[in-house]
Amino acid sequence: MTGEPPGERGDEETDGEAVTKMQFLFALRSRGVTDKSVLEAMERVDRARFVRGIFSDRAYEDMPLPIACGQTISQPSIVGLMTQALEINPRDKVLEVGTGSGYQAAILSLLARRIYTIDRYRRLVLEARGVFEDLGMHNITAIIGDGSHGLADQAPFDRILLTAAAEDPPGPLLAQLRVGGIMVLPVGQSDQVQSLIRVRRSETGFDYEELRAVRFVPLIEGLGQE
Repeated sequence: MTGEPPGERGDEETDGEAVTKMQFLFALRSRGVTDKSVLEAMERVDRARFVRGIFSDRAYEDMPLPIACGQTISQPSIVGLMTQALEINPRDKVLEVGTGSGYQAAILSLLARRIYTIDRYRRLVLEARGVFEDLGMHNITAIIGDGSHGLADQAPFDRILLTAAAEDPPGPLLAQLRVGGIMVLPVGQSDQVQSLIRVRRSETGFDYEELRAVRFVPLIEGLGQE
């Protein structure tokens, strides 16, 4: 883990905040997030830092919330389940496709050695960089680009996470996954029917495992229009 616990405001936690945090962690456990290191990381990262405007008061509810550029911040239980499915080791190098608010990358940064996160929207990347800097998360590199092609100059990756749904696991990303590595992504041809898939790369090919039904925004090639 890196540095001091992020998200601290320098004052003592109130009774109300403590209760809210307990309820938040209970909701995660009740929805299947049981990995101790993942729960600890999610307790340390203040989701409210990644939610802006009128929705900031709902940051600890287990629901997706709107962010800029027509995107969303995923509900915490899905963030936890996807992170848990990656089976991250402390020395791993991770690629996240779809920075969004930056919340998922912040969780990953407490579990892995190095995080590369890429998004097609310049505004989202710049805002996420600012939060990462404020929280002292110096092991995250946030990049503006077309995540469907991955990040070949930093490959191979031990873990790859997609936070947008593809019709099939993208070939360029599969190629950038290290042998022995794991990719987790939503797959589906519409926003009505999507499955969360875990892909393991072996010496002989790829093994696919379906985890659960989900709903994500689609993975789109090219840079986004602000």
